[in-house]
Amino acid sequence: MITTRSLTKRYGSVTAVRSVDIDVREGDRYGLLGPNGSGKTTLVRMLLGLVFATSGEIEVMGCRMPRYASRVLRDVGALVEGPAAYPNLSGRTNLKLLDAAGPRGDRRTRRRRIDDALERVGLAGIDRRPVKAYSLGMRQRLGLAAALVRRPRLLILDEPGNGLDPHGIRDTRQLLLNLNQDGVTIFLSSHLLAEVEQQCTRVGILDRGRLVLQEGLDTLRAPTGRVLLDSPDAGQVAALLNGEVEHRDGTRLVVRHPDAAALNAQLVRAGVRVSSIGPQVRTLEEVVLEVTGAGSDQVAVPAAGTGTGTGNGPPPGAEGDTAVPGARR
Repeated sequence: MITTRSLTKRYGSVTAVRSVDIDVREGDRYGLLGPNGSGKTTLVRMLLGLVFATSGEIEVMGCRMPRYASRVLRDVGALVEGPAAYPNLSGRTNLKLLDAAGPRGDRRTRRRRIDDALERVGLAGIDRRPVKAYSLGMRQRLGLAAALVRRPRLLILDEPGNGLDPHGIRDTRQLLLNLNQDGVTIFLSSHLLAEVEQQCTRVGILDRGRLVLQEGLDTLRAPTGRVLLDSPDAGQVAALLNGEVEHRDGTRLVVRHPDAAALNAQLVRAGVRVSSIGPQVRTLEEVVLEVTGAGSDQVAVPAAGTGTGTGNGPPPGAEGDTAVPGARR
């Protein structure tokens, strides 16, 4: 569904995205992760043709981007850097205008599709209040509805959980899972590691513009070959296992052993009390911290007016890795 080859974006002397090869397969729930300034939003905007790549190739649903953007975007729903809307109009009116302007704005099905999109995001009872009176969470929900109104095959979402309370985050998670079950491929960037861990099947991790890891979540969270053990007889465990204990903190131990059940049976036979035992599995947070650099904001994009002079520098207030559309360089 999405393939990039050596995708690169430079702003003057700064490289925001550096030779990235991403592979999003049909049916994936793909989470793009990385520190602030790692290039996530720039990458998302290039996928949608909002920013031109300096070099490299992009294919979305088998078509080159941005050359065939008008064909591809018919089947893509997107939410990038927060929802855009006319603030003095109602949410429903905004969706009508958006659908009418699009390549698949069929008037015969418009009302039904808008009602369905609003219901899916929890805004079914939306009234005639202007969007400027909405809370941040309501605006985010409206942005998701706008991404869904044309019933896309591919959803590209940049921080879809922004501004949502815990109920809204849970509802959005379930919505994306349901859409995926209905055949929609999901590609999202997020800082919410717990959400990516709960809803994505594959992840890519950017650091300083580079794709430093791309793997299935099940593979990343496979057992490490160690066992986490809690025992009031921790000293006895350490003596019994003769060097297999790699770490001990009070009653808790990390033991180098491939089978938690076999280890538990061994300890029980020896009369050792075991409070809890199980295989050690890395969290997504541990994976991200392991493969990324020292912290956030690693890409210092030049301020407006200090780039190449094309007007293609990042706008103030952006993540630090975004730009408005400009010319290919």
